[in-house]
Amino acid sequence: MTENEIEQFNHQLSGASAAEIVAWAVAQPGAMVTSNFRPYEAVILHLVSSARSGVPVLWVDHGANLPETYLFAERCRSQLALDLRAYLPRQTAAHWLALNGGHLPTPDQVAAVESFSRVMKLEPFERGMRELAPKVWITALRREQNPQRAASLRAVQWDAKFQCLKVNPILDWTAPKLEEYLSLHGLPNEMTYYDPAKGDEKHECGLHAKLLTDETKA
Repeated sequence: MTENEIEQFNHQLSGASAAEIVAWAVAQPGAMVTSNFRPYEAVILHLVSSARSGVPVLWVDHGANLPETYLFAERCRSQLALDLRAYLPRQTAAHWLALNGGHLPTPDQVAAVESFSRVMKLEPFERGMRELAPKVWITALRREQNPQRAASLRAVQWDAKFQCLKVNPILDWTAPKLEEYLSLHGLPNEMTYYDPAKGDEKHECGLHAKLLTDETKA
């Protein structure tokens, strides 16, 4: 994929709504969406499932989610008829906890956060991406989630690591707009989510940390 092709895609979708970007994305061969069932994830899942049924949903279930997150995932699966593909780490959460002091890492425990991220989240995610091999990866990334990546994000990017288009339909959505969408479509939400692989909202778990700087690499 060349830089010019990526620019053409972004020019084509300039001014398009999130629903229009999603419709374009799922019309491409090999589309897939990822979710971790954090707050507001029902928005991107509803946009995708409304545009086309049966789009695979890659979810890394590291085994240490809160009960509310699992219940939220099941509500989304049922209400939106999701083709949910759960990938689990090769090491159980109980095993990781036993080796790391018996508790999940807190944001100040940098080494433990990085260990959890690498073993419990990145490995199953990379395995899932290899096995599902998407040509188009739809995300729920938003600029306000992390100022460090805000300027680099565009509606369409090339992900050199996974050799696929990365499509970000709701880049500029804010919490009030997400709330409005949930209410309009009667969608569930869950606000008690905690990701031990991040620790806090400013820490990257690694799934989206490496943004493309050289789109000419195919």
